[in-house]
This record gives sequence, structure tokens and C-alpha cells, in this order.
Amino acid sequence: MKHLIKHTALAAGLLCSAWAAQAQTVTLKVHHFLGPQSIQHTTMLKAWCDNIAKDSNNRLNCQIYPAMQLGGTPPQLFDQAKDGVADVVWTVAGYSSGRFARSQVFELPFMMTNAGATSRAAWDFAQKYAQEEYKDVKLLAVHVHGPGVIFSKSKPVTKIEDLKGMKVRGPTATVTKMLGMMGATPVGMPVPAVPEALSKGVIDAAVIPFEVAPGLKVHELTKFSTETEKTSPALYTTVFVVPMNKAKYESLPADLKAVIDKNSGREFSAYLGTTQEGNDVPSRKIFAETAGYTMTTLPHAELERWKKATSTLDDEWIADMNKRGFQGQAMYDDAVKMIKGYTK
Repeated sequence: MKHLIKHTALAAGLLCSAWAAQAQTVTLKVHHFLGPQSIQHTTMLKAWCDNIAKDSNNRLNCQIYPAMQLGGTPPQLFDQAKDGVADVVWTVAGYSSGRFARSQVFELPFMMTNAGATSRAAWDFAQKYAQEEYKDVKLLAVHVHGPGVIFSKSKPVTKIEDLKGMKVRGPTATVTKMLGMMGATPVGMPVPAVPEALSKGVIDAAVIPFEVAPGLKVHELTKFSTETEKTSPALYTTVFVVPMNKAKYESLPADLKAVIDKNSGREFSAYLGTTQEGNDVPSRKIFAETAGYTMTTLPHAELERWKKATSTLDDEWIADMNKRGFQGQAMYDDAVKMIKGYTK
């Protein structure tokens, strides 16, 4: 009888612990650098959180912290995911200079066609060539934004000569190099610093996509915008990454890991890129409807001059990859081919 009780108790104990594992609910701390009104907060990250909640029967939930509410600065976000300060972050790869140099091939001038196709390519490229850059985290997505635009305060930029001596904010080392090649004085800074830098005259202009500009009050702080033709590849884009803390992921039961896996990868990357670029349209409208605002679209002939001025940046990236022991040219060609393959 004692023997039977012991076995029954053991079985009940095992059943309880199995049930507890099943019932365990996990709240993930998600951290990013933009405000609570940003599309990244209200739509992009929220959609991911809603999807993992739905797919896990609400056993996986999120608490999203905008505007660096968990402390630190935007360049520290990746390490916050690595070290467990946050469970998941959304950040710009290039805020950690040189650290994600392979993935940043997509930031080279006139590389990007559209954000959906380029984000799919960026995910595939990271899987094929850059896994080592992300070995300390569980990578959920790699994506890009829509075409980069120049916003200037005191004069329009209609030709390359207009950039000469102009202090222009760039997001990453690749983009600041490009600005320098075009005659500007590049100033690197994370996007939250742009409004103050514009209002205090630290910079004369900034390159950002339309999507984020109204939230930064750029339509009030500048008078001119310069963009590329819709049919042309973008002047530049920026690479974003969504890393998850590795230990947090590993601590999840198998079925919850499967939920995370289902909601990460190429299609999640494409969703983020497409959604962010989609928001360029209503944001651009705000500029078009701002009294006295002048918007310039660069004609094809002028764009060719910009391409020529920045053409050696590709060679520099290839040389840097070769120096690091990679096949730079093959990687570059593959990135171009991947974008082409996904561009409808």
C-alpha cells in the first residue's frame, strides 16, 4: 500500500510540474529608443507581441518600454539584450560602430529598392554571412527603413554642390562616409538627438526617412526636403536588428520557443521593413501640407552625379571585408543578387 501511495504521489508530482511548465506565463521586457507615439511602438513591436500572445494562449506576453525607459543610451541597446537588461530590443545595427559591418552592406548608397525586399535580403544575408556578429543573442529580425531623405534648415539641396560645408547628421559610419564623399561635413548621432541638434545649430541638415520625421518635429525645424525618384534605388537606408536575450530564450519550454521561432525570421523582417516604409506616405503628406515647405525630388541626371561621387564606398566595404578574411566581392555581389531576387 505504501509503495502504491509513493508511486501515486510521484505521478501526481510529475503531472503537477508538467502542468506548471504548461501554465507558466512569461512577460518579456521589450526596449527601444523611439517615443510611445512612434509606429515602432504602436504597430511594429506591438504586432509581434500580440502574435506571440495569441500563438501561446497568452503564456507569452510583453511589456514594451519606449524612449529608453529602462535606462542607457540607444547605442547600448544591443548589449542590453545580450546582457539581459531587456529581453528583446529594437535598435540600429550601426549605432555600435563596426560591430555589424557585414550586415551594413545594405546601407551602401543606392543599394535598396524597397524596404520589404531589402529586409528579406538582409535576413538571408545575416543567416549566410553574419551569424557570428549575432552569436551572443537570439536574432529575431533584420530590416531596413524606406528611402533616406535630406531635410535642411536654411537652403534647399537640389544639386551635390549644395552639400558643400553643410553639417549633416548621419545615422551610421557608412552613411556619414557617404555624406563626406558628397562634400558635406558629416555629424554622426542617434535619431533622438536630431531635434535638439537642429534647433541649436549643431547641424544644418539631417538624413532620415519621412516616416520618423514628423515625430521629431522636423517639419517645424527645417524648411526643405530632398528625396530620390521613386523609380531609383534609395540614396541610403539604415539596418535595424531585433535581438533577444539568449538565456531568456533558452529558459523557455519547447512549445514557447516554437512560438518565438514562428514569429521571427525572414517574414517578420519583411513585415517590419514594409510597415516602416508604409508610414513614409502619411508622414510625407504632413510635409507637403506644411505652409512654405519646399520639397525637391532629384532628377535622374543629378542622381547619376551623386552615384559617381559615392561609387568608391562599395569598394571600401569590399576591401574591409577582405581585410577581415572574407570574400568581400562575392558577399557584395550576393547582397545585390538577394535584393534583386526579392524585388518584384
